[in-house]
Amino acid sequence: PDGHVIKGVSSLVNADGSVVQQWIKTRAELDGVLDAIRTTVDELKKDLPRVAPTKGPDHANELLLNQYTLTDLHFGMLAWAEETGGANYDLQEAERLLMAWFSAAIAMAPNAAVGVLAQLGDLMHHDSLISVTPEHANVLDADSRLQKIIRVVIRCVRRIIAMMLEKYPSVHVIMASANHDPASSAWMRELLYAMYEDEPRITIDNSPDVYYAYEWGKTALFYHHGHKRNINTVDSVFAGKFREIFGRCPKSYGHIGHKHDDEVKESNLMKVERHRTLAPPDAYASSGGWISGRDAKVITYHKEFGEVSRSIISPEMIA
Repeated sequence: PDGHVIKGVSSLVNADGSVVQQWIKTRAELDGVLDAIRTTVDELKKDLPRVAPTKGPDHANELLLNQYTLTDLHFGMLAWAEETGGANYDLQEAERLLMAWFSAAIAMAPNAAVGVLAQLGDLMHHDSLISVTPEHANVLDADSRLQKIIRVVIRCVRRIIAMMLEKYPSVHVIMASANHDPASSAWMRELLYAMYEDEPRITIDNSPDVYYAYEWGKTALFYHHGHKRNINTVDSVFAGKFREIFGRCPKSYGHIGHKHDDEVKESNLMKVERHRTLAPPDAYASSGGWISGRDAKVITYHKEFGEVSRSIISPEMIA
């Protein structure tokens, strides 16, 4: 059918090898699904209630930007501590943990002119009514129903944005596309873009690309989930896609997630950092031996000098 691709063929053959009957199995082509979702969102957002402008803080350091770096939260994932050796995790715990982390992070961060919500992808564990990965159909340990996950994710993001608008004169939001939730990140970007279009203090990056950038004085900030390019190769893609921003900024920093662990690589082009997640390992990660610490960071950037400080907040610190 239109919009589908063949994912497999099953054949019934007789003793001499002739095909007696054949079944052709298809699945919806990912690009077509994303286009359909974007079209649907375009129609829905025409009548979507807009958030009214609000008054920001009276004082802020005009030279500073605080980046709230979150990745791989996997809302809707199920982890059983006895099985994984880590911590229990479900939709309710994901919401509690994220909001507790953000309350602490907001309180600890210095006053700054801009707050950046850098959500680097895989905010949702699965992207459809079936709990599998979109591209390879790997079966996932899921906690809840898709609509319930969507409801909780929207609630959390709106609360976070409201908290940031209280603290910062300007807020910039990045909801990066990733391998677990490419369609969900698409509708989330468009939803937020429509909801906050009347709020002049907030900007939503609704680019359909999987690479993103933000310019802060002489400091360039780049973002990608890490599923297409890794820490060793993403710097050249950032510089190539955003060559004007890169050319204007002597201080450049790239941020990725995807592997749930920390790693830093400094090249001739920029410093690239891969970030941990707040979420514990699920059974797949635990059985594969992919175990790392858990935390998320608030990184402060100066217009002239680049990174000048950071706060690292773990689930244990929140507890």
